[in-house]
Amino acid sequence: MSFYRFKNTSRRLRIGKIICLARTYRKHAQEMNTEVPDNPLLFLKPASSVIFDNQSIVIPKQSSLVHHEVELGVVIGRKGKNIARRDALDHVLGYLLGLDITSRDLQEEAKKHGWPWTVSKSFDTFCPLSEVVLKEEIGDPHDLDLLLMVNGEVRQSSNTKYMVYSLEDIIALVSSIMTLESGDLILTGTPEGVASLKDGDVVEAKLGDVCSLRLKVVSSG
Repeated sequence: MSFYRFKNTSRRLRIGKIICLARTYRKHAQEMNTEVPDNPLLFLKPASSVIFDNQSIVIPKQSSLVHHEVELGVVIGRKGKNIARRDALDHVLGYLLGLDITSRDLQEEAKKHGWPWTVSKSFDTFCPLSEVVLKEEIGDPHDLDLLLMVNGEVRQSSNTKYMVYSLEDIIALVSSIMTLESGDLILTGTPEGVASLKDGDVVEAKLGDVCSLRLKVVSSG
């Protein structure tokens, strides 16, 4: 059982469903040679994939190509089903910086066969999360810089304003499919610049000036 870590508060909240979106930034869709869909694609990651700051991303034996994807995470604080757009942000507790680590070779193989992406997204350590910042401490979640560096080299640099879908649209859509509960997390997709990680890399990421992560990459051997 995993619990969020909060910034500037001792609040305790169990991590629930981790709902991820794909192809929510146009330039990332282009670099993956895909189109932006009318509605974002959804998939799930297990809570057992979560790690935190100063921990290690482990490259599994089953994969030879692991990519980083930096994302804005939305932590749900109030249960809701079929949430209206106008009420969507009332259900948000806070925001965090998340990485959707992906086994790209396994994902590409799954795509060829029309299989789910579950295996490529679900290895232990494949969901690093920063501390949660309460929404009252965030200005506009639709205007936050996203930055990811590997060994000091900038790999991903963008802003949440370039998301194709608003957070209101995302929350309304997800809640039309499944009930959102307190502790659920929505990872809202990654901008362009995804690239591979290797044993020994140091990953540093930031969400504006409010959240950060520093992680090492190790091979499972």
